[in-house]
Amino acid sequence: MTVLHSMLFAAVATVAVTAQAQGLPTGATLVVVPASGEVVHANDQVTVTLAIEEQDKDKAAAASRVNQKMNQGVAIVKKADPQAVLKTQGYYTYAVYPEVAPLPAGGVARPRVPTGWRVGQYLQVKTTNLAALPKTVSAAQAVLTLNRLNFGLAPETIRKLDDERIVAAYKNLNQRVASIAGAMGRNVNDAVIETIDFEGSGNYAQRVNVTGSANLRAAPGSGGLQVEEPNFEPGETSLSLGLVAKVKFR
Repeated sequence: MTVLHSMLFAAVATVAVTAQAQGLPTGATLVVVPASGEVVHANDQVTVTLAIEEQDKDKAAAASRVNQKMNQGVAIVKKADPQAVLKTQGYYTYAVYPEVAPLPAGGVARPRVPTGWRVGQYLQVKTTNLAALPKTVSAAQAVLTLNRLNFGLAPETIRKLDDERIVAAYKNLNQRVASIAGAMGRNVNDAVIETIDFEGSGNYAQRVNVTGSANLRAAPGSGGLQVEEPNFEPGETSLSLGLVAKVKFR
């Protein structure tokens, strides 16, 4: 056999093996197919954490000011946003100690005596009234400080989006089954879904931008300070739903 004949024989053999591989029988084949659906919705709920902290040599004086300002802050928020759900939490009292100076040679350590007390408390505000949010936060910041702010979706919105996620995931499943059928050289009408397992694990990917102004101006007639209204961008939330299906080709 010449070299040319050997090369031709090898090429023919390769084509034959490839054809056999592409033409593998696929009758009664069970295929496990993962799929997913995703929906994106503008955030319609916010959780704001406000705080107050006071420090004084007299623990009772510090606690009294905290209690007074928290009561004022709660009243301000309720007036600015009557539909908001409020929850006070995290009341704390800490002793403040002076810095410990290095002991001289042969010195004896003395008991530490607090020089003051730090008292504070947090207020959680949850609301869907995003239009009034800048005004509400600005009013509250006249007494309390803004500690944290998180946008998200209201529970009612998540329940409504559940239908859309299921539809999107099922549509993706049909698209993938059609692609698999084409790769197998089968008719998609030969595919029968045996089981579908909806994972139901919503994955949250929040994209939120928060900006604001820190400028202060004197409140007319009060002699105090009023915070300028901040600017908030709620952003959006992405909800995903995965499923795994067993598909049998007849």
